[in-house]
Amino acid sequence: MSLDETCLSNGDVYTILTNKEAHGGKGALAAMVRGVASDTVSAILRKVPLKQRLTVKTVTTDLSSAMMLTVRKVFPVASLVNDRFHVQQLISEAVDQLRIRHRWEILDAENKAIKEHRQKRKDATSKEERERIGQWEPERMENGETMPQIMARSRHIILKHKSKWNEQQKARARILFRMFPDLEKAYGLFLKIVDIFNEKTSAGVARLNLARWYNEVEDFGNDEFNKILETFQNHNATIINYFVRRLTNASAESFNAKIKAFRSQFRGVGDIKFFMFRLATLYS
Repeated sequence: MSLDETCLSNGDVYTILTNKEAHGGKGALAAMVRGVASDTVSAILRKVPLKQRLTVKTVTTDLSSAMMLTVRKVFPVASLVNDRFHVQQLISEAVDQLRIRHRWEILDAENKAIKEHRQKRKDATSKEERERIGQWEPERMENGETMPQIMARSRHIILKHKSKWNEQQKARARILFRMFPDLEKAYGLFLKIVDIFNEKTSAGVARLNLARWYNEVEDFGNDEFNKILETFQNHNATIINYFVRRLTNASAESFNAKIKAFRSQFRGVGDIKFFMFRLATLYS
């Protein structure tokens, strides 16, 4: 089973329980509960007979503490698996936060240089001196871009694997990592965690690999990554559970996309009850 949430209209959030074995077709929708609070969702799901709930072997979720608590309350014998892609996203966002911090440093340096240049022109005592100083021109790197441009456009680089970079992105990355070695180190840590998840190993080997990665993150000593270490400490077991059967929450995300497409097809949700009836008819 998979547990996820979606928003239908006017900010109303619903918790969705789906069956992976249905592959998004008939029988995929097991339950849809208004709200995300664990007590509210658990109270509804507990209406399903315990005997039936005990047959659930695994439930995948994102890193939501409320959803994890719901799973433990409702499916007591199920193995809880935190989605690997949400873990990877958390790490890539930490890399991006470091990029943003360096971007502000670059912008501050450029603004300071512009201010100093203007002051020089203002202090010039003659027209010839002002012409010699000239107009402000930003420094361009070997790929023809300025550093502020590189910093802004690098977001698409660090949020995906380097194997998917084109030549332009590779050139931009070389400049970026030359200027900021710590950003290259952070991106390397992101690639390592992706490789650990991609490697088809047992849970025991994965635990050892994650422990080594954890030590590298500690040695890195970056504030953004230190917050990730806390997440790994709190959810270590459920993250490692992925390596048992390599289950993700992709089916839930796919079903969520179907609901959004269904909603847009009818130009929104005017009648919630009728919309839910349609979903139940098609997918429950």
